[in-house]
Amino acid sequence: MFTQAETQLHTIRDLLRFAVSRFNEAGLFFGHGSASAYDEAAYLILHTLHLPPSQLESFLGARLTSTELDQVLSIIKRRTLEKIPAAYLTHEAWLGDFSFYVDQRVLIPRSFIAELLREQLAPWIADPAEIHSALDLCTGSGCLAVLLAHAFENARIDATDISNEALEVAHRNVADYGLEQRISLLQSDLFNGLAGRRYDLIISNPPYVDAESMATLPEEYQHEPRHALASGGDGLEATRIILREAAAHLTDEGLLIVEIGHNRDALEQGFPQTPFTWLETSAGDGFVFMLKRDQLPPSSLQPE
Repeated sequence: MFTQAETQLHTIRDLLRFAVSRFNEAGLFFGHGSASAYDEAAYLILHTLHLPPSQLESFLGARLTSTELDQVLSIIKRRTLEKIPAAYLTHEAWLGDFSFYVDQRVLIPRSFIAELLREQLAPWIADPAEIHSALDLCTGSGCLAVLLAHAFENARIDATDISNEALEVAHRNVADYGLEQRISLLQSDLFNGLAGRRYDLIISNPPYVDAESMATLPEEYQHEPRHALASGGDGLEATRIILREAAAHLTDEGLLIVEIGHNRDALEQGFPQTPFTWLETSAGDGFVFMLKRDQLPPSSLQPE
């Protein structure tokens, strides 16, 4: 099929049709930015040809050089046969208007917390200028730390991850945005490396996939770091530690914001006395919770 394509396809329209057909035939999963085979094909073709992502229609009839054709077919082939997520093929992922470098050392950015940071966590934070210190726990690529820095311009930010390889990627993204003086990147297993540090705001998109879901993840997710996805049998292993230890790292009026995937019911059952505030996102209000420092559960309520 790909050998025939080298001689029988000529225009971007040809390649777009071919890619959509191959992606659908292969049963690819689209959960890392694109919503469909068409969207993903358009993105990969335009990115490979260094064309504006919003101007597909203008170029559909354009004929490709032999070198360009080889490059586009190569990336379509890898996406089809290896089922590598598009972001790892292009080393680019977007959160809103922000672009980040990514590779297989980090999760592909896709946090609902990014949506909330665009609004500076209003109305829960009345005056963004009063946030002077913030922590991005489990930072991965550093994407949320960068968004924190833009949302809260007076804040000094710590961004931590258990993986030194992930922090190498985060260093690149922090440098790309010129934020080296405001964001400190630290190796830490959750709060273990943060003794004595306190923050006005802690955000975290920790591992939260349960064992049953890990066993049935689409192949695309298997290219991502397992330790950044899996969190014990019920998906709440990391979240329980965060709830147990966050109070020691929050200022008196500090806020904790945590993303937990589809685990709302399990979390509320495990912490029935904790008054979680569930924040509204584009997918609903079941994915990100907020707690004030004085609302965090006492140690006696922690599940074993």
